[in-house]
Order: sequence, then structure tokens, then C-alpha cells
Amino acid sequence: MNDAELIETHEWSLAHLTGYDNPLLNVNSETIIHTWIIIGLLAFALATVNFLLHQTKIGRFLLIQCVTFFIDLTKQSIGSFVFSHCVFAAALFIFIALCNIAPIIPFLDEPTRDLNTALALGFIAFFYVQIIIIKTHGAGSYISNLFKPFFIMLPINIIGKLSSIISMSFRLFGNIFGGAIITKLYFGAIHGSLLFETLGILSGVNFMIVAFFTLFEGLLQAFVFAMLTLTYLAVGTQEGGH
Repeated sequence: MNDAELIETHEWSLAHLTGYDNPLLNVNSETIIHTWIIIGLLAFALATVNFLLHQTKIGRFLLIQCVTFFIDLTKQSIGSFVFSHCVFAAALFIFIALCNIAPIIPFLDEPTRDLNTALALGFIAFFYVQIIIIKTHGAGSYISNLFKPFFIMLPINIIGKLSSIISMSFRLFGNIFGGAIITKLYFGAIHGSLLFETLGILSGVNFMIVAFFTLFEGLLQAFVFAMLTLTYLAVGTQEGGH
């Protein structure tokens, strides 16, 4: 197995629409298709939850527990409950978690192993945080803070703010992409060998590989991303406050 076979990509070129051939106009078709499938599954899951909420007590109990978890997470992170922040963090967590654990569904891959997806999520979180900070302290205060403690610090302060995008995006991308590589290497190594495939199933190694690098790592990285977003919110909105 060569490196090209580990993570295959299929691209759509937009050059015929623009008349300009550039690698930046190439789009990973698998990432887009799998992302829309996950969005469809999320819509189906929401419809199911809505049904269970009204029809079964256990469904209502599980939903209440999930909502309580995000409410407590928001309170612990920013010091008080803000509905919009709670909903935003919950939406980030649920979407990223579904993207990360997508391989448990046959023929689906993690959209978050594509750097473009991770960067898009990083930009969404960044702009949400900056908009809330501006609404909280005002545009004047926001701009003046960029010049503190001296006006020559403006470039460094701007880079410091933008670095949060890189930090969050590359952390998510690196962990998910690394897990995908390790998983494919393992299953590629035992593929075709009846002995090793049987031992992998009977010993539980196959399950542990999938459970750790797909389920555990996927849920953990979704939680870290949502938690970091709330942390940046807390730091930004409480600067100069109580």
C-alpha cells in the first residue's frame, strides 16, 4: 500500500465555470457529499428526537440530560447561562461529533479529516466570538484593545486573534486525520489475511481500534472544539469587566 492509497480524494474542478484553471478551484467531492449525508442524518435524528420527546418518557429523559449537559458546560465556561452561546456550542459539538464518527457508517468518511472543513469550522467559531465581543464592549473598545499596551502591538494583537483559527482548526484536523491514517494502516495490514482478520475480531483489537480512534477520539475532539469556543467567548467578553 502506498501513501496515495491511504486517504484517497476525488475532486471537482470549477475551472470550466470560471474559465481559469487553478488548484484553489478544485473541490473535494467526497468531503462535500459526505458532509451533506451527515447533515441529512442530523435532520433525521432531530425529527426522531422530536418524536421521542412527545411519545416516550425515556426519550424525554435522555433529551433533558443532553440539554442539561450543555447548559452546565456553558455556565462553567462563561460564568452564566446565555441561550445563544449554549445553542451555538451544542450545534458545534453535535455536528463535529457526527463528522468525526462518520466511519462507523459503511462507505462514509470523516469530513473533518479534510483541512478545508476544519478551517471552515474554525472561521465560524472565530467570527461568532468576535461578533459577540464587539456587541458586548462596543466596536470602539474592541479596536482600541488591538493597540494595547502600545500602538506598535497592533500587528501582534491581530495575529494573536487570528491564531485561534489555526489552533482550533489544526488541532481538530490533525487528530482526526492522524486517527484515520492509523486506522487505515491497521486494517490495510490485516486485509486479505484470514488468520489476522480472525484474530483481530476474536481478540477485540478491531473493536478497540475503531472505538478509540473513531468514537472516543471523535467525541473528545468535538468536546474540545466546543469548549475552546466557549473559553474564547469567556475571555473576550469578560476582558475589562467583572
